[in-house]
Amino acid sequence: MFFAVAAITSKTDIPELKDLKTPFTAVKMSDYGSEGGGRVKGLTIVKPIVYGSIARYFGKKREEDGHTHQWNVYVKPYRNEDMSTYVKKIHFKLHESYANQNRIVTKPPYEVTETGWGEFEIVIKIYFIDPTERPVTLYQFLRLFQSQANIMLGNKNVVSEFYDELIFHEPTSMMQQLLSSSRQLTLGAWKHETDFVDKEEKTLSAILAAKSKIRQEIAELNDKLKVSKEALKVLKDEISKAEAEGEEGKDAGIKT
Repeated sequence: MFFAVAAITSKTDIPELKDLKTPFTAVKMSDYGSEGGGRVKGLTIVKPIVYGSIARYFGKKREEDGHTHQWNVYVKPYRNEDMSTYVKKIHFKLHESYANQNRIVTKPPYEVTETGWGEFEIVIKIYFIDPTERPVTLYQFLRLFQSQANIMLGNKNVVSEFYDELIFHEPTSMMQQLLSSSRQLTLGAWKHETDFVDKEEKTLSAILAAKSKIRQEIAELNDKLKVSKEALKVLKDEISKAEAEGEEGKDAGIKT
């Protein structure tokens, strides 16, 4: 979880799609002053996003450079909305072996397509139009190779995709306007590689099943503990009885 003026935090509750036909009006920094018009107290705005990577195997090693895969790393909105209304640029920092390690994307789609042969971590930094909002950093591990499960399912692409949220706590008046002016990115259907609603339901079911199993195990352990305590009490009583009988025997021997 990143806490700044803009933060990212994982959520299991995915917002419903809403009407995104709000007209976009250009916002200028000069209209709000150097502080963006001051912060709006008590206001929090959440922008769901999806980030990840997709890799495709060539089928064999490329002769000219030894590369085996084409891959794509990206950041995009969860909903069908244009992030460029509030995002200034997104910086993708690749592995140092690439000639141009730093890739800057200033408009949608926020993505980088490359080829390679190895897996590595990509640092993604999101900058906002309002300079008073701190950049947010994400980390995406580029996966190229299929898991055994994916091979069995016949999947050709290796997908590593995540849902997260940009949380703007008490944004400036300028940023509030930018965040409220989102326009649709496309007119067609808006889909992701991952069905996050289905994933959320499965994750929730797994959590509930795990809780139920833990409760059952706790109940079984409590029953075993109860039995053990009862057995210990019986043992202590028998020891006390034996000790008492022993003392009586000693007393009887002395009198004799």
